[in-house]
Amino acid sequence: MFMRLMRPAVSLLVLMTLLVGIVYPLVITGAAKAAFPHQAAGSLIYQDGKLIGSTLIGQSFSDPKYFWGRPSATTPQPYNGLASSGSNLGPLNPALVDAVKANAKALHDADPDNQQPVPVDLVTASASGLDPEVSLAAAEYQAARVARARHLELAQVEALINSHEHERLWGFIGERRINVLELNFALDRLR
Repeated sequence: MFMRLMRPAVSLLVLMTLLVGIVYPLVITGAAKAAFPHQAAGSLIYQDGKLIGSTLIGQSFSDPKYFWGRPSATTPQPYNGLASSGSNLGPLNPALVDAVKANAKALHDADPDNQQPVPVDLVTASASGLDPEVSLAAAEYQAARVARARHLELAQVEALINSHEHERLWGFIGERRINVLELNFALDRLR
């Protein structure tokens, strides 16, 4: 009696493992690679045959001649994909307040003449700690510093920002945004 009940259960387990654990992932992966090859490969960006990053994960930029992304909440290094998580610090937590003040000070130290209000996404980490994009306001906030550091006209840097702007999803979801890696890659290509 026991074996008669076990045989269909084990057979179903093996069949479902093959279908759902092997066949289905292979079919979906193959379809994704056929329909969206760049995205299925990780949205990687190469320069002169060398991998410089992915448009899906933020990169750490600290040189004043580059646009800076959102602060990363990952450890031990910033934008660590293996440690993706937010800080989970509440708005009244002293550690968050100190981190925001330190980030704002770093922005002010890099561009002391900038009197604009600091966009919130330049001083706070995203929920994943890996956000590769900043708001349009965050990019515009940094434009003068980048133009000065690269000896470019401000209008030229602003035009580059506008040409790399991503619109809202379907025209109404989210905010307009700029991918920092793509924008910095375009800045390097200006030469």
